Amino acid sequence: MKLWQKNLLLLLLAALIVVVPLLLLPEAGFEGADGEAGDLIGEISPGYSPWFSPVLELPSGEVESLLFVLQAALGAGVAGWILGRMTLRKKYECRGPADR
Repeated sequence: MKLWQKNLLLLLLAALIVVVPLLLLPEAGFEGADGEAGDLIGEISPGYSPWFSPVLELPSGEVESLLFVLQAALGAGVAGWILGRMTLRKKYECRGPADR
């Protein structure tokens, strides 16, 4: 199997992992844990009040999701860059100065 075929297969599998739960459970609430945690805290301690309020109130949940995705993409990019640098450093350390 060629490399592009493996990559395509992995991409399709990743898409299936995302799409299948949405199709099988259309009424399920795929929400974050923040809302559920707030509800649970309200049940455990009804008189609880938060220690602080948000610095920036976002206009909608879509903006919040966008910022979360951008944060994840930036983190993945930085991690990929660091791993790439480490791999190249190891590759060039194995070769002697005469080979460069």
